[in-house]
Amino acid sequence: MNTNVAFLELKYGNIYGGFPNFYAISEIALLVFENGSNRIFLESWVNQANIEIVNVYPKINELGHTIGRAKEVVNLKTRRRKPYKEDFRLEEMDLKYAFKQLQPAKMSIKNFLLKNLKKYQFRDILTFDGRRDVFLCERAGVNFSRFNIIDLQKVLNKETEYLFSLNKLSVVVNFELDNSYLRSNNLEYWLHPIAARQIIPKSAAYDAARLMMVYNEYTQFHEDFMRKGALLLNKIQNLKEE
Repeated sequence: MNTNVAFLELKYGNIYGGFPNFYAISEIALLVFENGSNRIFLESWVNQANIEIVNVYPKINELGHTIGRAKEVVNLKTRRRKPYKEDFRLEEMDLKYAFKQLQPAKMSIKNFLLKNLKKYQFRDILTFDGRRDVFLCERAGVNFSRFNIIDLQKVLNKETEYLFSLNKLSVVVNFELDNSYLRSNNLEYWLHPIAARQIIPKSAAYDAARLMMVYNEYTQFHEDFMRKGALLLNKIQNLKEE
């Protein structure tokens, strides 16, 4: 019986000055954890279209609690960043150009995912608040019907009646990336240097690595995980009351 587990994470954003409900994928990470050997395989895809998208990211405190949100504009080709302006709008011709620049990405996304879904043997795909992630992949032509997609945020919400963020859970498990090692409260895994180079903070690969460590702590050290989760929530509540 195959017990390998895959972890899917995307980064995406709106075209700067475009429609607020249209999302362009900027990064995809598919991390596969091989149970038994503890081997980790990481495949990444980066969109290099010449367009600017809006990144929205949370500002967090030392407990992983969100204390605000920020927006920045990033060019997917050059990776240059600039401040976000609320009232900026693209002209119609510029918006058409941006959509044209994005067109080749659809086939690239489909090819990347189909190749790696076939390359590795697994049935379960873990996401975190991943409904839009899955939808965006399906819109690119990927069929997940033969896979069992599990949203870990929903699983934890059902068990704890609290909507944890990945940032909070990273604090719960004490996630740490140390060169070629991933560490948490009870676990340590070695990474191949090629995989380790891809795991950069704020990237899809970084989130996939965090999701894997959280999932493995949750499934392998459940009591310890739940206890530490409750302690973190108590700390957050105490901080609010102060």
